[in-house]
Amino acid sequence: MQIALNTVVSMHYTLVDEEGTELDSSIGQEPLVFLSGAQNIIEGLDKALQGKQAGDKESVSVTPEEAYGPVYPEMVQEVPRDNFQGVDVIEIGMQFMAQTPGGEQPVTVIAVGDEGVTLDGNHPLAGKTLKFDVEIIDVRAATEEELEHGHVHGEGGHHH
Repeated sequence: MQIALNTVVSMHYTLVDEEGTELDSSIGQEPLVFLSGAQNIIEGLDKALQGKQAGDKESVSVTPEEAYGPVYPEMVQEVPRDNFQGVDVIEIGMQFMAQTPGGEQPVTVIAVGDEGVTLDGNHPLAGKTLKFDVEIIDVRAATEEELEHGHVHGEGGHHH
């Protein structure tokens, strides 16, 4: 069976950035299982896998536009150090949940000064071209319930 919208795909992957640094991998763990077309994985990777089948190995390069989007400068803000009462040590790379008009959002500390802390609300992979080395393990038709819920159930899925 070929990967198409509304199929359930099991795959192993290794993700590297533009410099070739490994960011994530399923090798040595359970394969990633997702429902194609349901935004379970980034759009560019899902699109590139259409028509592939079990046993196929692919290298896929995904632009920021089809991955985590561009970097939005307005999502980088300096906030007063006082906003972090109860946090003794603040270091670059730490992540916090920030209250925004759109709800809670993860932010990453990118600079720390005496008076303020600079936070970046962009996804850590925003603005990056991502390269996936993928091996398709299995492809099957999704069940009615999986289609209704928008994700995989059972083995490798959400409901056990």
